[in-house]
Amino acid sequence: MGFDSRKTGDERTQVSFEFFPPKDDKAEEALWKSIKRLEPLNPQFVSVTYGAGGSTRERTHGTVKRIRNETALEPAAHLTCVGASKAETDEIIRAYWDAGIRHIVALRGDMPELGAPYEPHPEGYQSTPDLIDGIKKIADFEVSVSAYPEKHPESASLEADIELLKRKIEAGADRAITQFVFDTDRHAEFLEKARAAGIDAPIVPGIMPTTNFKGIKRMAGRCGASVPEWLADYYVGLDEDLPTRKLISAYVATEQVNTLRGYGFDRFHFYTLNQADLTFAICHVLGLRPKHATVAEPA
Repeated sequence: MGFDSRKTGDERTQVSFEFFPPKDDKAEEALWKSIKRLEPLNPQFVSVTYGAGGSTRERTHGTVKRIRNETALEPAAHLTCVGASKAETDEIIRAYWDAGIRHIVALRGDMPELGAPYEPHPEGYQSTPDLIDGIKKIADFEVSVSAYPEKHPESASLEADIELLKRKIEAGADRAITQFVFDTDRHAEFLEKARAAGIDAPIVPGIMPTTNFKGIKRMAGRCGASVPEWLADYYVGLDEDLPTRKLISAYVATEQVNTLRGYGFDRFHFYTLNQADLTFAICHVLGLRPKHATVAEPA
């Protein structure tokens, strides 16, 4: 399938950005620099993550409230099933609504102990579809959920994952955001299988910058994502060369998005890692510009 890569983002592409809540004052300053840098790109929404076992609950809540109050962005708060009763989770949902938050990223979540098997709270929501149903009973939130083109590491099969995704959509989810995948063919294959299973909601590829390649490999190992040999080869000998790693990361992500656009995807979710420059540069190349920016006419 061909496409014109010169088309502007307004004509073709929508993006969303993901941040994580700051751990201290210095990190908060860096986060807000990133948010303000990316705000002029007019993303569809920006999401704020939730730590394992709900460990960043208060910081997540504070960050999405500040985004709502101090920017023109549409904030989405992550919410998990782990570590809380239904009553406690419902209280959080109502607090988000009262704060003007209208979008939740509903997730099963991970246990606080790294690698520990999932165990639902005995009085809590037992699964993501269960959580979505609870959210919708409280208020008419927009809901995003996760998807795994290479299979969730705890899932029995990719088919089981797709069946779970279908249940999430049937419970009221509006879109699925994928785990990062570097083999773009996997996204196309996953989309085809999801459509064959009757899932018609948007499936949005998650785009992960690879600047910190060692960190990405660790993250990939925990979430079941594969790291192609060609990608690993790009970073050989660059452990102490951050400027070059940044350039390669921008190239890899831009090529991935352009390839996915060729497959028919037109929405992308960038895992910013609270660093704006790389995401801004990629979006600029893709034709997503602040409203005041102009596109040069061909010579």
